[in-house]
Amino acid sequence: MNVLDVFDQLDALELLYEPIYSADEHVLIGYEVIGFLLGGNSYKIKDFIYDETATADLRLELQHFFVEEALKASLEQLKDVSLFLPCNPNLLMADFGESYFNLLKKHLDESLMSQIYLVIPEHKVKGDFEQLQHPIRYIKTYGVKIALDDIGSKSKLDQILMLEPAVLKINVNQLNYNNWGAQSHVFTTIQSLAVKIGATLMFNNIQTDYQLHLAWKNGARYFKGNYLQNPVKEFISRYTLKEKFRSECQHFISAEKKQLVLKFEEMKNLQKKISTIIEEVKPSSNNVESLLQLSKRIEGYAFRFYICNEEGFQTSPNILYKDGEWNVQNNAIGKNWSWRPYFLFNIIKMRNDEKGQLSAVYSDIETGELTRTYSMAINNKEFVFVDITYDYLYEHNIVN
Repeated sequence: MNVLDVFDQLDALELLYEPIYSADEHVLIGYEVIGFLLGGNSYKIKDFIYDETATADLRLELQHFFVEEALKASLEQLKDVSLFLPCNPNLLMADFGESYFNLLKKHLDESLMSQIYLVIPEHKVKGDFEQLQHPIRYIKTYGVKIALDDIGSKSKLDQILMLEPAVLKINVNQLNYNNWGAQSHVFTTIQSLAVKIGATLMFNNIQTDYQLHLAWKNGARYFKGNYLQNPVKEFISRYTLKEKFRSECQHFISAEKKQLVLKFEEMKNLQKKISTIIEEVKPSSNNVESLLQLSKRIEGYAFRFYICNEEGFQTSPNILYKDGEWNVQNNAIGKNWSWRPYFLFNIIKMRNDEKGQLSAVYSDIETGELTRTYSMAINNKEFVFVDITYDYLYEHNIVN
C-alpha cells in the first residue's frame, strides 16, 4: 500500500490514544495519538508520513488530515490533558511550519496551545538542521511544546539543545542493552542534559513492572506502554491507575531506600577503612617507603594513589598497582590536576570539613574503567587521592 491508496481509504482511519502517566501525581496527563488504517492489515499512518517514495505534498496532506481529525476528536478534553501529535520535521520545513501552525490555530484557542506537544524524531531531520529552528521557535511562542522522539545513541546533543524540547522520549528497552544501558555514558549524558535544559524524560513501551521500576529509577517523570494501559479509542478518567501506580511507586521507593542504605553503609565503611590506614601510616610525598607501606595496606581497595598540594600540583609519584605489583612513577610529580571539575572545591571542602571525600563514579583516563576517588587531607597543605578498583566497587554494589 502507498500514500495514494491511503487517501482512498480514509474512511477506515481509526484514531487511538496512548495514555501517558506521571510519576509525581500518578495520574494520566496526556495522550499520544496513533492513527491506523483498519482492514486485512493494520497500517500505521505515521509510516506513510515518513515514506519518502511519495511526494512531500501528499505526505503533508496526509499528516494534516490525521492531525486535524485528532484535534477535532479531542477538543473538549484538552483543558485537562495534553495531546502529543506526530510532526515530520522535514515536512514542517517545507513551508516553514506555516500550514501546521495554521491547522492548530484553526481548531485551538490560544489558551489550549500549551496542551499540544509536537512529537519530532530529531535523528530523522534531513538537510540543514538550523532551518528547523525557525518554524519551531515561532510555533513555541504560542505555547506549543516539543517532544523529541527516539532519543538514544543516534541523537546529537547540539541538535537537542537547539530545539529546547520539553520532553525527551526514550524507549525503555534501551536500558536493557549493554551498548546503551543505564550505566552507559550516553544515557547518563542524556540524563544530565535533561536536567540542565529543564526537559522531562518520558519512557515508552513499558511492558512489565520491572521496566516500570527501571524507568522510575532512571529519572522518568512520564511513562507509557501496555503494562500501564493499552491505547484507547476514547479518553478515560485521569485517575484510572492512581491507586495502582501509587502503590507500585511505594514499592519502588521502599526497595530503593533499602539499597541506598546498604550503599551508604558500604561507602562509609570504605572511607573509614582507608582513612584509618592513612592516619596510621602517615604517608609523605618525599618518603617513598611510607608510600609503599601505604600501598600494601590498601591493596584490596585501590589501584593507584598520589599526593597533591592545595593548588593541585602533584607532590608525590604515582603509586600504581600493575601486573601484580606496586610501581613508583616519578614522572607524575609536578602534574597539575586543578583543571578537573570540582577539584579545588573539594580541596576547600576537605580543609573546612576536615573529612575525606568519596567522588562520584567516573571513567579513569588511563584505564577506561569505572572508579571512585577517595581523598583526604594528610596535613594543612597536602591531600592524598586514592583511586578505588572497579572490582571493589562492583563487589560492594557502589559502582553507581
